[in-house]
Amino acid sequence: MVGWPDRRFVDLVGTEFPIVQAPMAGAGGVELCVAAIEGGALGSLPCAMLSPEQVRQQVTEVRGRVSGPLNLNFFCHRMPEQVDDGAWRALLRPYYDEYGVEVGNGGALRLPFDEQMCAVVVELRPEVVSFHFGLPEAELLGRVKRSGAVIVGNATTVDEARWLEDRGADAIIAQGFEAGGHTGRFLGSDPGEAMGLFALLPQVGDAVRIPVIAAGGIGDGRGIAAAMVLGASAVQLGTAYLHAPETRISDTHRQRLTEGGTLFTNLMTGGLARGVRGRLVDELGPLRAEAPPYPLASAALAPIRAAAETRGEYGFGPMWAGQAAPLGEALPAADLTRELAADAVAILHRRG
Repeated sequence: MVGWPDRRFVDLVGTEFPIVQAPMAGAGGVELCVAAIEGGALGSLPCAMLSPEQVRQQVTEVRGRVSGPLNLNFFCHRMPEQVDDGAWRALLRPYYDEYGVEVGNGGALRLPFDEQMCAVVVELRPEVVSFHFGLPEAELLGRVKRSGAVIVGNATTVDEARWLEDRGADAIIAQGFEAGGHTGRFLGSDPGEAMGLFALLPQVGDAVRIPVIAAGGIGDGRGIAAAMVLGASAVQLGTAYLHAPETRISDTHRQRLTEGGTLFTNLMTGGLARGVRGRLVDELGPLRAEAPPYPLASAALAPIRAAAETRGEYGFGPMWAGQAAPLGEALPAADLTRELAADAVAILHRRG
């Protein structure tokens, strides 16, 4: 049987399979990370909505339960200047009234990587550190690299891929528009020009010398094999893992994965992100100019979301999912990882 056509990422990070479990803030966490590592993937912890102490606690728990490479994921966006979100609050007013909550700020904002988080990374020494929305400033990035971590960046365009390589990334995620969650655009490209994975992937592979990780619309072994044929060294899977019992999502979210029909919306955070429909999107439309810039929209929405979820209603919070969501299988994450890897290798073997 043939192996993987490009082993650069596997050899770089030391995993059994060239599969990265996507971090997925709000859905991922210790249980999913541990199970993915047990299955032979690179397990990831989403850290952008955690405090430094929470990161430390979660890493300690993962290390105490499983051995294998670990990825910590952070965001590198710039927080907006003071913004008048009065139009956004006015748009949400009927929901404040319906659920009897006060207009106000709440919930944890997604915060960019900073000095405190850098110190925790240096202390904990994860094998991999991945960044969304670019890379941190050079001084912080240098400290992370000197700790021994493999640096992974996320690109949605060829220009972003070159930018990441030039600034020290060791591997690049090529994120197609099919991917669930936030698009990682950071160089100001037009969202209308967003590329699908199988157009983006070979162009990124031709443009950079470092390993490329394919992300977006990969839901089974066929997608993994296709990505490898197009030059990927690994794949990053998020939505495929959402079907696993280790993910922390609502029954509503889990059920709607099988229905498909995802879309981009800016209602949940102010940034473009792909997910399944919910009440807020159905009633306001997926894109609204009133929503303040990322990540501020979530603050005014948080009291409504919390009140609705106490009633078992999940249409006011993110239900992120990629376009391949209906392809997923409800298997434990470790079993799913092994099955996906075996299916992909079998397809590649038949092709060879």
